[in-house]
Amino acid sequence: MAENATKIKVATFNVSMESSNYLPRGETGDNTVLAKILADGNNPQVKNIATIIQRVRPDVMLLNEFDYIENPESGILAFIKNYLNKPQQGSQPIDYPYFYYSTVNTGQPSPFDLDNSGEATGVGADAWGYGFYPGQYGMAILSKYPIVLDKVRTFQHFKWRDMPGFMPTNKQDGSPWYNPEAWQQMPLSSKSHWDIPIIVAGKTIHILASHPTPPVFDGPENRNGIRNHDEIRFWLDYLDPAAAGYIYDDNGNKGGLAEQSRFVLLGDLNASADGDGDAISSAITALVNHRSINQSFTPASLGAAENTPELAHAKYHTASWRMRADYVLASDFGFNIKEGGVFWPAKSEADYPLVGARGASSDHRLVWLTLELSAD
Repeated sequence: MAENATKIKVATFNVSMESSNYLPRGETGDNTVLAKILADGNNPQVKNIATIIQRVRPDVMLLNEFDYIENPESGILAFIKNYLNKPQQGSQPIDYPYFYYSTVNTGQPSPFDLDNSGEATGVGADAWGYGFYPGQYGMAILSKYPIVLDKVRTFQHFKWRDMPGFMPTNKQDGSPWYNPEAWQQMPLSSKSHWDIPIIVAGKTIHILASHPTPPVFDGPENRNGIRNHDEIRFWLDYLDPAAAGYIYDDNGNKGGLAEQSRFVLLGDLNASADGDGDAISSAITALVNHRSINQSFTPASLGAAENTPELAHAKYHTASWRMRADYVLASDFGFNIKEGGVFWPAKSEADYPLVGARGASSDHRLVWLTLELSAD
């Protein structure tokens, strides 16, 4: 490649910016909690998150667990204006003129007793995605590059039953966990799956974003572990034109990603191919080893290695609770990986306080890759 080849830095960051993170234990609040914090511009935890972003300076970034607030002026734009546009702890301000911010399934009330507790509450585990108000644990994309809004595909309402070979969830007696009416309406995605096209140097890059449910907080039926597996498996099928025919988006358009498409698949996937955690690992293992994904580089950090010194693969961990949960996976087609990392300073480094104390920023770390666009 020529010396002036286009490079783009792409990141994912679970920022834990949902209401219960700012309230006494046991309280859930609603999205007005975050709106007030964003308007104030002076929350120490959010200032540390903004500092981390300014240190790494991604060109495109997915935020997980960023509450959805319908008016972007009170939500994502307030975060940009009141935190990212202001210098934090010696870093230069950063701006994102483009964003994508939309509804998710978390906290969307269902009329069913989805957790079989004996009561249909409409919230928590009885919402279509776990949450206590619509938009809790939401998602947002920030970009320095134009987003092709009329080509965005969302899969929030894709029905789990329409996935061929879905992994069934059963009670201990072998009968289906979900009653027939609930199963007919059950979405696959606990938040949403997004395909967000951006334009960089005249080339289209598909940002494939999601946040599958944690594979815990259930019972012997493993309903969350099973859903996590199939939410990840969705991307395996989406990347394979021969397998993607069943997929439909929220506008009714069918199919997956075309062969030889540039893409970056990213997000908090809540699963590890290294045997850490409680996920059913077959889907995440297949994804990180997928033929269309560049496997030449895995982001790592000194802080993660230091956090769990007894494990050789710990340097790849992205969460304080000792797992690689967050991923930035680039297509093998159209990119050369130049560098990358996990923002997790060692204890001896000056920036360690940004992540070191509980509640300093997030229990997840920002993960990034710098990609050079290669010839078609």
